[in-house]
Amino acid sequence: MTQPPPLEMRLSLNVLEHLGLNLYSHVPAVLSEAVANAWDADATEVHIDINATAGRIDVRDNGLGMTRDEVPDRFLTMGFRRRDEMPGPTPRGRDPMGRKGIGKLSLFSIAHQVEVHTIRAGASPCAFQMEVEEIRRQIQCDPQGRYFPPEIEPQIVSRTHGTHFVLTDLQRRHTIRTVPALRKRLARRFSIIGPQYAFQVFVNGEAITTADRDYCAKLQFLWTYGDQTEVQRLCPDEVRVTERPEHFGAADNSVSGWIGTVKESRDLKEEQGGDNLNRLAIYVRGKLAQEDVLGQFSERGIYASYLIGELRVDSFDLDDQPDVATSNRQQIVEDDERFQELQVFLQAELKHVQNRWTTWRNQEGIKIALEIPAVRDWMGNLGTEHRHKAEAWIGRVNRMQVDELDDRKQLIKHAILAFEFYRAHDNLARLEHVGDRSLDDVLVLFRDLDSLELALYGQIVQHRLSIIRTLQTKVEANRIEKDIQNFLFDHLWLLDPHWERIDSTGYMEAEVGKLFDEIEADLTEEERRGRIDIGYRSTAGKHVIIELKRPEIRVSVWTLTAQIDKYRSGLAKLLESMGKQRPSIEIVVLLGSQPREWNNPNGHQVVEDGLASVGARCVLYRELLQHAYEAYRDYDRKRRDVDELQEIIQEIEDYAPE
Repeated sequence: MTQPPPLEMRLSLNVLEHLGLNLYSHVPAVLSEAVANAWDADATEVHIDINATAGRIDVRDNGLGMTRDEVPDRFLTMGFRRRDEMPGPTPRGRDPMGRKGIGKLSLFSIAHQVEVHTIRAGASPCAFQMEVEEIRRQIQCDPQGRYFPPEIEPQIVSRTHGTHFVLTDLQRRHTIRTVPALRKRLARRFSIIGPQYAFQVFVNGEAITTADRDYCAKLQFLWTYGDQTEVQRLCPDEVRVTERPEHFGAADNSVSGWIGTVKESRDLKEEQGGDNLNRLAIYVRGKLAQEDVLGQFSERGIYASYLIGELRVDSFDLDDQPDVATSNRQQIVEDDERFQELQVFLQAELKHVQNRWTTWRNQEGIKIALEIPAVRDWMGNLGTEHRHKAEAWIGRVNRMQVDELDDRKQLIKHAILAFEFYRAHDNLARLEHVGDRSLDDVLVLFRDLDSLELALYGQIVQHRLSIIRTLQTKVEANRIEKDIQNFLFDHLWLLDPHWERIDSTGYMEAEVGKLFDEIEADLTEEERRGRIDIGYRSTAGKHVIIELKRPEIRVSVWTLTAQIDKYRSGLAKLLESMGKQRPSIEIVVLLGSQPREWNNPNGHQVVEDGLASVGARCVLYRELLQHAYEAYRDYDRKRRDVDELQEIIQEIEDYAPE
């Protein structure tokens, strides 16, 4: 009997590197190529077995398999054009997924060693082994770039027909994910898995189903193209379904699948390492061709953050037309005319989805807001015209990206405050021009008001008076030093109501801290003991130094001015070295009692003139509290005029659904 020629593969090192080792970046994509091969081979079952401990993956199918004579052409020939050599549908009537004959090399993206066992019904089996480093060595040494995979005893093949891949010596950079995660990702890469397609895929013995995609149950609104009974069956009972046209483009191409939106945007956020579900995936002949095309559309409203979809466009892969897929098989060629026609179709569809979503979410938003009794009562007390405007305004809450109840309540509170402000100014028309924004962006509404406190002063004043009362209690309990220091550096408005926001950077404070250390080295031991702390802040366009003296220490104004002059001169030089010309510097010294000269004849004037000469002022501890009370007394009176609105805000804050 004549010995058959050895199995032979021919390829360049460049092909091995780019279409093998680097073709795909994760396990599900590689296994998808094996599943696609099984589909093309008319398999009805594919079994994927993961043994993470042994570092081994087995992929077995019951497809047609190959004879030994067919292996060199159909498997070992890179670029075997199946549709040219084996045109038309498979014996089962399937449209093959494979086209360029390079997908098999992807196995080397995750495994250094691959065994292939295959057999066609009624023929002898064939088994051989391929190892990456040996392939490299042989094709580098052979002028024709040939590699001869060693054959294995055919008795190892236990099937009557089909193909079995054994992947071992897995690359370290490719970890085997948990079995549920792998099932989910494979389910999302195919639209033809299930008994209805006579094609089932099993992972460690358990069949993959449409439910494994794990997002249908999260859909709130659904737009369908063609029969999507299976998807609708997995959706919540209350999902709102709209049927849409299936045809697009000059050639009357057809699309099937669905576009949906979820109830909460967080439903599209999976754990670290999971898929990005905020996407519109394109499938061709039942296999994922591009994970997301949403990036092709620049004009995207807030609705797009809730969007997910799967569309199958088989006209992208016709045997008599150019391949629409890029060389890495993970994207569609953007300048292909068919893809451009799909973009035009999707642009119109997404606009329709946006309009419907906006209307329905407004209705849902009103419904959600009215579940809060305080909001229901507030809206019920409005006149008819104002109530309609309030409903339109509050309805927008449900279109904003807030998923947590506390965030939604905060948004409703701000929405009511904004409405009441504009109603008081007879300018509700301005609300109609406010677009869809998140919770943080809604605060932009208040930036162009006369004052943020005018809209929210009730809550602000309550908070500040609470701080002042707390300070008073601590002062009376002789706990001045530590508490005044902590509160004062955190709440500069106690010294000056205009000092709201602290702008200092950590770098600047560190540099000033070094300056203070240098100056302190020149102080006497008595001067150092008399000080609690000194700090620097930048606020309201000024550079502020605050020094806290111990309450029991009584200092001379001349000692103070000498120290203050050192601080001022040092800080001015530091700021000028950083390019800040003529900086505005203010120095505040907090004392337990006035300087020693205060009670001398004309002492008041002496102290004030001395401090003014170095741009400083003194504040007494108890005066600090008294002035803070006086500054906010008027606010407190005004707050009583809006108790009713404040009660509504508080009730919203306290609301908890039953």
